[in-house]
Amino acid sequence: MIRPLLSTFALLFACHSWAQDNVIRVNDNGTDPNAAYAIKMIKLAIDHIDTKYKVEVIKDNFSQTRQNEEVRTNGAINVVWTSSEASIESQMNPIRICLFKGLLGYRIFIIHKKNQYKYDQVKTLDDLKKLTIGQGKTWGDTKILEASGFNIIKSTKYPNLFYMLDGERFDGFSRGVHEPFGELALRPELPDLTVEKNLMLVYRMPFYLFTSNENKKLANDLLTGLERAVADGSFDQTFLNDPSIQDVIAKANMKNRKAFYIENPLLSKETPLDRKELWFDPQTLP
Repeated sequence: MIRPLLSTFALLFACHSWAQDNVIRVNDNGTDPNAAYAIKMIKLAIDHIDTKYKVEVIKDNFSQTRQNEEVRTNGAINVVWTSSEASIESQMNPIRICLFKGLLGYRIFIIHKKNQYKYDQVKTLDDLKKLTIGQGKTWGDTKILEASGFNIIKSTKYPNLFYMLDGERFDGFSRGVHEPFGELALRPELPDLTVEKNLMLVYRMPFYLFTSNENKKLANDLLTGLERAVADGSFDQTFLNDPSIQDVIAKANMKNRKAFYIENPLLSKETPLDRKELWFDPQTLP
């Protein structure tokens, strides 16, 4: 009777392991403006591969640093999304298909309404650098801006930056063009905040999914799924039909903003910059 019982336990353990191997665990506690879109892109990848994963969402109050560490060590979550740089790519396994097609590298500013005049006076990149910018302490673009000589005021918590701006602790909050309109709509208690009208800061900033370095099957499956979605057009269709992206096209006026270009010294050499199909070009907008 012992052998059949052991066999039963072995079968149950195998089924449990298979289930765990086919679960994508992510974190979304409701404060990350990119979470819904990133999860949508994960599900798009799953739709294009043979292995069918289940997506499980936990709601822990993890910082970005904590999420990265959980993924790196195969902890509570096994996939994270974040802007990328060489140092991050050395710690986790990047899926090098930029979820936002580089859109996060087109930056506009949330400002206090009474300070639009400061931006109206900006004629050169050096003029822009005289203004203070609010950023998250651990964000990749914070390092990019600092490397170009911008004066950055930091916070460890993303929600705090809106209230710091409302209190005029800095001049502007740099956001990817798809982000600020929805962010302000979620904060009606801050009616004095608005989107700056005329300027745009531009640099190349990939935004990838990451797995641990050991979880190669999951990484390969996600890459395969996203590559197939790029090839059949469903990636672009999902991108352009997303409400936040449509909001950008309708509101951001990207083609008519004065653009200032800076380098991103943190990029990995393996960033697929030469694959034009992976990057958004605002000049193609009607």
